[in-house]
Amino acid sequence: MGAEKKWLFALFSAAFVSVMLFLSSISGFISAAYGYHRTFAPTVPRGAAYPPSFAYYISGDGNDGHRIFRLLLSVYHPRNRYLLHIGAEGSDQERRKLAGLVSSVPAIRAFGNVDVLGKPDRLSYMGSTNIAAVLHAAAVLLKMDGGWDWFITLSASDYPLLTQDDLSHVFSSVQRDLNFIDHTSDLGWKEGQRIQPIVVDPGLYLARRTQIFHATEKRPTPDAFTVFTGSEWVVLSRSFLEFCVIGWDNLPRTLLMFSNNAILPQEVYFHSVICNSPEFKNTTVNSDLRYMIWDNPPKMDPLHLNTSDYNQMVYSGAAFARQFHKDDPVLDMVDEKILKRGGSRVAPGAWCTGRKSWWMDPCSLWGDVSVLKPGPQAQKFQESITNLLDDLGTNSNQCK
Repeated sequence: MGAEKKWLFALFSAAFVSVMLFLSSISGFISAAYGYHRTFAPTVPRGAAYPPSFAYYISGDGNDGHRIFRLLLSVYHPRNRYLLHIGAEGSDQERRKLAGLVSSVPAIRAFGNVDVLGKPDRLSYMGSTNIAAVLHAAAVLLKMDGGWDWFITLSASDYPLLTQDDLSHVFSSVQRDLNFIDHTSDLGWKEGQRIQPIVVDPGLYLARRTQIFHATEKRPTPDAFTVFTGSEWVVLSRSFLEFCVIGWDNLPRTLLMFSNNAILPQEVYFHSVICNSPEFKNTTVNSDLRYMIWDNPPKMDPLHLNTSDYNQMVYSGAAFARQFHKDDPVLDMVDEKILKRGGSRVAPGAWCTGRKSWWMDPCSLWGDVSVLKPGPQAQKFQESITNLLDDLGTNSNQCK
């Protein structure tokens, strides 16, 4: 083996081992989470005979605690599970404050289905710590709750365009093994600028530096598997997440090792795993269910949405939209017109039985959490999902 190949092998090996060590911290998560006193845990029935439930991973940077809490309130439902993550640049005081806000909500305190990550992951946006953190979150949610059906990733700059009753109602008619993931094997300019460059994410093993290191050499695009890319925002089935995290097949580990040294691996990893897996490649729906507006040519992130975009995004049939400035007035419009949510209260659903008033939260009292009452947005979202499912099996949805 030549000196150059030995150097590359050592680089790949070190990065892979670093990610595996990073993920091994999963077992210590629960003791590191900020908890709160739970007076009782109402029974939430799960399974095929009941509406689906979702596991949300909501992440943000330092000073994003308020935004994360607002987003949590907008997507809260007792049937779901939630993991909140403020990155390592945020302070412990901010995490404790977020945990305090969470525990102040009666329903959340009673159902005990929200956790705040107490030992944060250090993230380098363009490096492998990002996908490691998502896998970490998925593993924790799998370990802590055996009943959810789909895993949804959200950032503090996202917001829903429908209620959880809407979402669960529409997904009740969806096969629970389907995965909503925007993907393509047409790499285009990304091949030379994202896939072939070799980078190392120091956030895996250094305490302070969070900018990736670039190697001087590039690597050829692999031929042992096909590389896919797409949106980093996903809605993934429980069965596929178990395949990635528990790893009874070597494919997820092989692609994790490859993705460790890629730029923005969160746009590569899940897409390549699912489309190279005979078991899961026919379960893909080629959409991330998000509404975004991009520059032309697109930059790293989509444009920030505002009140002028309200009508277009509401009629888009998307489940979520991004990205928004903190407390942008358009979020108040969504709260008022779609979610019917006010103040520091969760978005009400059919499960809320309290009287609505300025002094009483209707969701401080509840009934059957399996009863759904979809609103007007459910119809738009249903039309969108129906169109996507009608195309299932066509070239637009297949891993090509």
